[in-house]
Amino acid sequence: MDLTRRIRDKMMNERLMFVYRGVVTDENSIPLLMLLEKEMENSEFGFVGRKRLFMFVLESLQNVTRHSDRNQHGDMSLVIYSKTDNGYTVTTGNVLPTAHIDALRNKLQEINKLRTDDIRKVYRQMLSTAEFSNKGGAGLGLIEMAKKTGNKIDFDFVELDDKYSYFILSKTVNSVGVGIHTGGSEQPFRGKAVSQLERLMADNNVYLVWCGHVSPDIEKEVLSFNETKLIEEDIELNLRKRVFSILVEILENVSKYSPGREAEERFGMTIAMIKLENNIYTLTTGNLIQNKDVADFKGKLELINKYDNIGLKELFRKSLSGQTISSDSTGNMGLIDMARKSGSKLDYQFEQINDMYSYYTLSVKVEGREV
Repeated sequence: MDLTRRIRDKMMNERLMFVYRGVVTDENSIPLLMLLEKEMENSEFGFVGRKRLFMFVLESLQNVTRHSDRNQHGDMSLVIYSKTDNGYTVTTGNVLPTAHIDALRNKLQEINKLRTDDIRKVYRQMLSTAEFSNKGGAGLGLIEMAKKTGNKIDFDFVELDDKYSYFILSKTVNSVGVGIHTGGSEQPFRGKAVSQLERLMADNNVYLVWCGHVSPDIEKEVLSFNETKLIEEDIELNLRKRVFSILVEILENVSKYSPGREAEERFGMTIAMIKLENNIYTLTTGNLIQNKDVADFKGKLELINKYDNIGLKELFRKSLSGQTISSDSTGNMGLIDMARKSGSKLDYQFEQINDMYSYYTLSVKVEGREV
């Protein structure tokens, strides 16, 4: 639970909303885009701002896909969505050979010196020539980013060793579609915090973190992304079905007790985190719960943890027989189902925040074996 608290605090302090560490593909790029779109639907982000930010996200993801070595360093790629006072920031990170850095840095510096009209001219010139291949086409992609967002691109390179460096690309767009350039001669953009986040996730085998309100639409896209990733990783069918089913239940559990966005932003944002280590998935959520519900809920968890798998099946059958059309279908049954399908105890913790709320953390391990 200490890891959950550490990551939650980092996400909240740095206003990070979503982080994915792993291989970026054409297939999983779609739910990554949709996840941001669904979050933005609840904001005051205008159509122009949304369109410009999406163009940057699309180009950034394609840039990562194009230049990441799937077999060697692809799993170190990072996609980050974060909020600002008046917009959103999208940041990507991926590993490149250090030998390529000087040429890429020069290209980015040249682009950042161009005025808006000059960017359009260069873009048209590049389209009319055949100077770039699939790999070299990143130059066109970078120009496209600058053209669509109407401002300079933030970037940095963090050396990993004598052969490789971490390339970080970032863009902030406000609600009316104006790009905000945070770098400058006096305070240049620094990517150290991004590379540190990548190391934190790598050291703890975390590949996904969501920190924010979990609406039905957000839940749907988180599930869609993970379903795509499970398929891409060629996870065996039984384990894939169990992980997906438990993820559904644990996110439903969060939605059931959510006191709403306002309370979450003041006292503790919801967090959903997925770890994969030695073929064991650990699904973790943290969310606010009203203190008046804690004793009853803790009693349910303690009861469920007393049973073995045979006992859980019987408990599930009894809970199912007691359901009616008006019953809350995600009550005990959801928790019982998590324990039954995972084959492990439910790990939980309640931390009182104030007189009204506690922060409830729930973690479920799903092993790669039949249950």
